[in-house]
Amino acid sequence: MSSKKEKATSTIKQMVAPDAAESQRAGTTTAPVGTSDNPSHKVFTVANVITVCRFVLTIVFLVLFVNHENRMVALACYAIAALTDFLDGQVARRTQTVSWLGKVMDPIMDRVLLFTGVLGLMVTGELPIWVAVFVIGRDAYLGIGALALQRYRKRPVDVVYIGKVTTALLMFGFVDLLLGVPQLRPLGLVGASWLPFLNSEPAALGIVFVYAGVVCSTITACIYTREGLKIRRDALEGQGR
Repeated sequence: MSSKKEKATSTIKQMVAPDAAESQRAGTTTAPVGTSDNPSHKVFTVANVITVCRFVLTIVFLVLFVNHENRMVALACYAIAALTDFLDGQVARRTQTVSWLGKVMDPIMDRVLLFTGVLGLMVTGELPIWVAVFVIGRDAYLGIGALALQRYRKRPVDVVYIGKVTTALLMFGFVDLLLGVPQLRPLGLVGASWLPFLNSEPAALGIVFVYAGVVCSTITACIYTREGLKIRRDALEGQGR
């Protein structure tokens, strides 16, 4: 049982930060413990507590929002969880308490927060279903792609800046859609019922940020796909030599 646990832990480390994992395994790291290049094995850190609190706030939001109970409290929970997205990482780096648990939890929490916003808005009919399918489908596609690339390179594809912009646009858009203000007059450019604001239906300002997020999300997926194909091609060429 212990060997299986150690193997699972090693695999997760390789997926999250392979360079740091290899340096720790070989004992060659010179970075201080608690930095990104040498994460600690601590569990109870301020940064991890913040991450857990964000998770709790997200769940509270979903329960309150879907059950139509105290919408303002629900929105406050989601807004706080979204606005503190960067806080746990900043605290960990500035206080030199970067941990393996935090490295695993933080990206998972980002996805949970995003999916929860999508789910809440979809259940209440305030977000076109195609947006929800697109956002969840794109993340599933990139996740499967990242796992497939493990055959060719242990280190994950480097995060691109437009990916961070995508998350920020979607987060802000979802928060504003949850608030529902300000309402924009429809442009009447298309007749499609699944494109609020662009058709004849009014919508909150947040829908504009969601549309921008979808465009950036598509570009991000294309960039990661191109990079993934390049990694695969280089690896296969290296094996053929």
